[in-house]
Amino acid sequence: MDHLQLFAVTKSGPQPLPLPDTVTGFDDMFDGLKPGIYSALRTFSHNKFLCLEAHLARTKGSMALLGWDYQLDEQMLREALHQVCSAYPLTDARVRFDVLAEPAHYLKSDSRVLIALMPFTPIPPEVYRKGVSLSYALGLSRQRPLAKLAGFALQRRVYAAAHPDPTVYEHLMLDHAGNILEGGGSNFYGLRDGVLYTAREGVLEGITRKIVLSLLADAAIPLNLKPVHMDEVGQLDEAAISGSSRALLPVVEIEGQPIGDGRPGPLVQRLMTLYSRFVAEHIKTAVDS
Repeated sequence: MDHLQLFAVTKSGPQPLPLPDTVTGFDDMFDGLKPGIYSALRTFSHNKFLCLEAHLARTKGSMALLGWDYQLDEQMLREALHQVCSAYPLTDARVRFDVLAEPAHYLKSDSRVLIALMPFTPIPPEVYRKGVSLSYALGLSRQRPLAKLAGFALQRRVYAAAHPDPTVYEHLMLDHAGNILEGGGSNFYGLRDGVLYTAREGVLEGITRKIVLSLLADAAIPLNLKPVHMDEVGQLDEAAISGSSRALLPVVEIEGQPIGDGRPGPLVQRLMTLYSRFVAEHIKTAVDS
C-alpha cells in the first residue's frame, strides 16, 4: 500500500523501518513481533488529534494491568507522533502506536515503541445517512477487555477472514448469556424509548465511547449502563457503533433484524451533530498540552 510507514520511537527521534512489499495494513506490519499494547486513531487537519491524552492514559493503564515495569516516555512519543504526522504527505492519516512486549529486534530495532501510518479514507457520507448492518461474532471475545491488546487485533483479523460478508460492516461480540458487548473494533449502543443502553462491563473503554457518553446530557438522552440482549434487538428504536476512525455510525440492521424503521434515527443523528461539534472544539497537535 502506498504511503504506509512504520517508525521506531527512539531518543534521537523517529527512525523509519523498512516494510516488505507484502504489507497491506497495520496488522501485517507487526507479523514476526511479540504483540503488546496498541492504540489506533486518526489525524484531523493533517497533524491534530482528538483526545490523544486519553489514548496515552489508556495505554499506560493497559501496561499496569499487565504488570509491566516498562516506563513509557510519553513526551518522546508525543514528539515523534507530531514529527511523523506533520511530514506525512497526505491530508490525514490513520495512526497506530504500539508498546511492544519486548524490543523490535525482528525489525532490527531496540525500541519497544512503534508508530505506524497509513492513508485515512473517510467513511462516505452516504454510509452515515443510510447506516450499516452488523452480525454476531460467535466465539470471538476479549480475554482482558480493559487492556488494549494487539493480540486481539490479530484474532479479529483471523475471524473476519474466516467469515467474509461484504454486507456486514462489523461483528458484535456477546457474553455467555447472549448480551451484546461491543464490536470487534467499536463500542455498541442501543436506544429504546429515548434511553441509550450500553454495557457497563466486559468492554473496552473506548475513547470515542467516553466522548459519546459525555454528550448525552446535552442531547437530553438518559443513560442505562446495561447491555442489550440479542433477543431484545427487535425492540430497539435505534442503534449505533463508535470508534476513533468512524466517529458515531448509525446501525440499521443486526443479524438480519431491522432496527426501528431500518433508517438512522433522530437521537443518533443528534449525537452525531454534537460529536462533530466536540471534534471541532477539541482537536490539537500531539505536542499541545
